[in-house]
Amino acid sequence: MSRNNPLRVLLVHNSYRQPGGEDRVFSTEADLLRDRGHQVFTYTRHNPHQDGASLVNVAARAVWNQGVYVHLRRLIRQTKPDVVHVHNTFPLISPAAYYAARREGVATVQTLHNYRLLCTNGLLFREGRPCEDCLHRSVPWPGVVHACYRHSYAASLAAGGTVAAHWAAGTWTSQVDRYIALTEFARQKFIAGGIDPERVAVKANVIHPDPAIGAGGGRYALFVGRLSPEKGIHTLVRAWSRLRGRVRLVVVGDGPLAPIVERAVAENDSIEWLGYREPEQVNELIGRATCVVVPSLWYETFGLVVAEAFAKGTPVVVTRLGALAELVQHQRTGMHFTPDDPDDLAKQVEWVFEHPIEVARMRREARTEYERRYSVESNYPVLCRIYAEAIAARRATSAANAARPG
Repeated sequence: MSRNNPLRVLLVHNSYRQPGGEDRVFSTEADLLRDRGHQVFTYTRHNPHQDGASLVNVAARAVWNQGVYVHLRRLIRQTKPDVVHVHNTFPLISPAAYYAARREGVATVQTLHNYRLLCTNGLLFREGRPCEDCLHRSVPWPGVVHACYRHSYAASLAAGGTVAAHWAAGTWTSQVDRYIALTEFARQKFIAGGIDPERVAVKANVIHPDPAIGAGGGRYALFVGRLSPEKGIHTLVRAWSRLRGRVRLVVVGDGPLAPIVERAVAENDSIEWLGYREPEQVNELIGRATCVVVPSLWYETFGLVVAEAFAKGTPVVVTRLGALAELVQHQRTGMHFTPDDPDDLAKQVEWVFEHPIEVARMRREARTEYERRYSVESNYPVLCRIYAEAIAARRATSAANAARPG
């Protein structure tokens, strides 16, 4: 599957009100496929503003959207894709997208950006720590009891009901030909949750185009991400209170915990908060940073900023937790610290700033890791292989169904 054998690919995505990593990956892979000569079509929906009442209604429609089913079937007949690649269906598109593709005989691939198939809030995270209470349950009732989705019992019931209804209907086991997990850690969670191991491939997110290695020299640590509890914002600001001005921190992003960052800036003049910045500006900041800090408290399925940092040759200080510990090798491409331990985070960051020779080596190693796993040259063939496997699986299933008597 190359320029000499192009595919027709339909990309499907429900984008978020506040743009995030999933939205960037959707756009990046669309550009990558077009650049490689494939014909790309897109079907997108955008999350509306949600108050308490509309939140329940939207979550309820997440079970099945008949309008999307009809529209997608029509679009598939018009565009005749070889594969439908879904990034996110929640909440407006719904799993009706898989059934539309299956009805039209087209292979389906689903990228697992979050844990929505296993968890009411999609994070496997509750009350400040990882939570697997719903992982092995066909009905995720703990997520409803604890109001895990947007702190609403009714909305959690609707969101959890979506997960339960489609496990019961066999959607996750029969309607998707191949899943893409972003790390081996995430893959094992989905397998534990009931997905067939043979259907789940591992492919990291690609960084495209190559932003080129940065020079470093900025003498600051950088946080980039949503300012929300699962991202470890409390740990971050507490760590910098321990550092007592010895290391400068630049924070990029916005979110519900913005007041905490704002207060930390007022109390600690070594912290600078830039708010939202365009991707080009973020890349420049990453390239000049001494290190990027990712203090997440949840099981990140990937951590796009890690790959972005490696592309610029910037080491990353991460929580010793889940996929992050898989992506970053301690004292090779970055540093690990104990989850929710501001003292350990401060210690690891200070080590980075006190060892410039080792950091120069880590910068080279980080860039090598980008070239090995996250560049177009290494990543694109993996995506093509997954598409080929999905198409072959769909053809085999169609042939088997056609051969059945009656």
